[in-house]
Amino acid sequence: MRIEPAVPADAVAAIRAPLAAAGAAPIDAPLVQPLGLTLDLAGEAMRARLFVVQAEGGAEACLRPDFTVAVARRHIESGAAAGRYIYQGPAFRASLDGRQPEEFLQLGLEHFAAAADPVAADVEAVTLAWRAAEAGGRRDLTLCLGDVGLFAAFIQSLSLAPALAARLARIAGRPRLLQAELARAGAEVAPAEASPLAAMLAGLPEDKAGDLLVEMWALAGVEPVGGRGAAEIAARLVRKAEAREAPTLTQGQADAVREFMAISAAPAAGLIRVRELAGRSAPALDAALRAWEARLAQLPAADIQFAPALGHAFDYYDGLTFEIRSATLGADRPVAVGGRYDGLLARLGGPADGRAVGCMVRPWRAFAGGEA
Repeated sequence: MRIEPAVPADAVAAIRAPLAAAGAAPIDAPLVQPLGLTLDLAGEAMRARLFVVQAEGGAEACLRPDFTVAVARRHIESGAAAGRYIYQGPAFRASLDGRQPEEFLQLGLEHFAAAADPVAADVEAVTLAWRAAEAGGRRDLTLCLGDVGLFAAFIQSLSLAPALAARLARIAGRPRLLQAELARAGAEVAPAEASPLAAMLAGLPEDKAGDLLVEMWALAGVEPVGGRGAAEIAARLVRKAEAREAPTLTQGQADAVREFMAISAAPAAGLIRVRELAGRSAPALDAALRAWEARLAQLPAADIQFAPALGHAFDYYDGLTFEIRSATLGADRPVAVGGRYDGLLARLGGPADGRAVGCMVRPWRAFAGGEA
C-alpha cells in the first residue's frame, strides 16, 4: 500500500485552524466500515477502489474510504438533534492508475442541524473549506460549485413522466447511468418481459422483501456474496424492473439535459443558462435559483466556476456540491470537496427532516510543498 508523505505539523495545524475555530467537537470514526453500505452509497464502480476485509465467517467490510458516512452514523447513534464535528485521520482508496497514494490524510468538518438555514450553512462550509485550503500556501486555487438538487429541480421543468423524472434525479450523480438514459432518448420502449420476482417484491415493505429473498436463498441453497444485504438487493431488483418499463426522454429533452450537464461558466452566466434551458416555469427551479443567488452574494471572494453537474465519488449528496482545485494538480486531484447530504441521515436510520453539510481537505494537496 502506498502511503501519502507526511505533512509538516505546522502546515497541518494551519490548515486545520479554520475548521477548529468553527466550534466543532473532535470525533473519531471506526476504521472498518460495512461494505454493503459503502457500495450502496457509491455504486459498484467504487468496489475496485476499496480495500475489502473479512474475518473468517464474518461479513465483508472495507477500510474507511471517507469520513462522512462514519461520522454521520456516530451522530445518529448519539441521539443528538444537532452536532458539529471535526475529524482528522487516514482514509483508504486503491489507486487505479498506481500513481496516487492509497492511504492519505483527511481533515474535515460535518454539521448536522435540523433547524439550520441551509443557505447559510452551505456558505459556511464552502468558506471554511476555502480558508483551510488557502492556509496550506497554494496560490492557484479555484472554487467549483455544483448542485445535485438543482438538477432535480431543472428536470421538473421539462414535463417528464413522474417515473422518468424520479429515475433521472436518482442517477444524476452516476454519469454512466445518466449517459445510458440519454442514449435511449427517442427510442420506443419495447414491452419488457415481466419479472415475477420483482413484481412480488415491489408490493412488500423493504424489510419483508428482504426476508422473502433470504427464504428463497435458503430453499435454493444459495450463499449470497458481495457485501449487500437482502433488503438492499430486493430494492435494486425493483428499481431495475421499473427502469426497463419507464418511458424515454424525447430528443429535445435529452438535448436540454446534456446542455445543462455541460454548463461550466462564471456563476451569473451559468444561472442565466439554466433559465434558458428550462422548459417551463417550475416553482422548485425558481426557488433553487433564488437560493443560488443568495449563496453567491455571501461566498468568499475567489475564482469561482459554476458547473451544476459537479458530483463526487459518493452519490449521497443531494444539494450543493463543491470542489477547491489547484491549477497545478488539475480537476482529478481536488484539494478540498464537500456539499449537502440531507437525505443520507434518513438512509442511515436517522431523522427524515435532518439537515447535513460538510467539507473535507486533503492536507498534502493543500500544502504548497506537497503534492505536485
